Amino acid sequence: MTHTVEKIGGTSMSRMNELRDTLFIKNDEPEYGRIFVVSAFGGITNLLLEHKKTGAPGVYARFANAEDDHGWFDALNEVSAAMIAAHEAVLDNAGDVAQATAFVQERIEGARNCLIDLQRLCSYGHFRLNTHLLQIRELLSGLGEAHSALVAVLMLQRVGVNARLVDLSGWRGDADMSLEQRIETALEGVDPAQEMPIVTGYAQCAEGLMREFDRGYSEVTFSQLAAQTGAREAIIHKEFHLSSADPKLVGAENARKLGHTNYDVADQMANLGMEAIHPSAAKTLRQSGVPLRVTNCFEPNDPGTVIDDQPAPKAAAEIVTGLDIIALELFEQDMVGVKGYDAAVLDILTRHNVRIVSKVTNANTVTHYLDASLKSMRRVEADLLARFPQAEVNSEKLSLISVVGRDLSGLHVLARGMNALEKKDILPRGATQGPRNVDTQFILQREDKDAAIALLHSEFFGSTESQALKAA
Repeated sequence: MTHTVEKIGGTSMSRMNELRDTLFIKNDEPEYGRIFVVSAFGGITNLLLEHKKTGAPGVYARFANAEDDHGWFDALNEVSAAMIAAHEAVLDNAGDVAQATAFVQERIEGARNCLIDLQRLCSYGHFRLNTHLLQIRELLSGLGEAHSALVAVLMLQRVGVNARLVDLSGWRGDADMSLEQRIETALEGVDPAQEMPIVTGYAQCAEGLMREFDRGYSEVTFSQLAAQTGAREAIIHKEFHLSSADPKLVGAENARKLGHTNYDVADQMANLGMEAIHPSAAKTLRQSGVPLRVTNCFEPNDPGTVIDDQPAPKAAAEIVTGLDIIALELFEQDMVGVKGYDAAVLDILTRHNVRIVSKVTNANTVTHYLDASLKSMRRVEADLLARFPQAEVNSEKLSLISVVGRDLSGLHVLARGMNALEKKDILPRGATQGPRNVDTQFILQREDKDAAIALLHSEFFGSTESQALKAA
């Protein structure tokens, strides 16, 4: 097949009316041979579950905590209002708006009745709510993508595009299918050459996408769809280009579009919170031989950045990025020569679902650089002290800056980076470079992060001196 599978994120979906005549339609004609996988409108999944960044509770969090019956009721009403406002902003036909509103009301009330029935069932001692929480999370997640997919179909059909809704959310379905079966069944009779399938980013399946991938489920659906249908290319449409650094930090005139990189670099980016694609989704594409393209959807004529499995033609830095971290240090004088400390720390971090970004060890100290909340860290520290009562456990807020590239060999990134930072009186707390030469990491005080990114970018990519001095 010669089709592409393309994913649109939530922020872009909220502006889909702006993209209609450039992304979906080109030269006044529908461009078929493309399957679109869509996310929920921007902010909707936060309201359904919890806010991805702040942790503010949504419907799921309020229902799971069960502090009162009215909390999740009110939250569900808020979701309904937000969904309706989202499609009213992009649809300009009254009939389409009415159809989308009726769809929202039907799905929201169905979810409300389901939660009420479950709450009533769990009021009996033989049933426990916590055994159903994952299913509730999946049910709620599917509401957002089903809504945005329908709205996209209505908008496109209104202008003559043969758009078709492919709903993978399993709403009111009774079949227990794997993800592969769900996709295969839903695509029966679909011909991308003659129609434009709009597919929900959430797919209900026996594996339970949220169990393993949580909020990354839409990219997993996207990658599986591309691999399973033998797509020529998988495309992710974002609101920005993949660049050598944040243009706000280094100046838009200095940031460079990547253009071409590989999955190794994409993995390093994901580890630093600069996610081009979920690592599991990248694995699926890589193993199936489907190249990935990341584009700026608001610059439709720009080819964007291709991510594949090819090595770099020559050594070069490609990205400078950073992440706020917490350094967790376990010091035990008697650790030297004794096995088991590192394994015990890893077990505790895993139990508290804390993500490890990097780590260093010496004879009597294990230091993990973590992407975690302070609340989680307090629990981790308590467990570590209970496990190692003679140890000293310390946590400190820091930042990790990384220079990333497919091949950094011969560039002396560690030495040049340390020298560039020292010239501006920035003293790293630590630095490391692995033997594979794909990234070099600098550990710094948080207040130095932005300046360090600008300085390192200037060192390896060149930029106006005024920008580096301003950042410093």
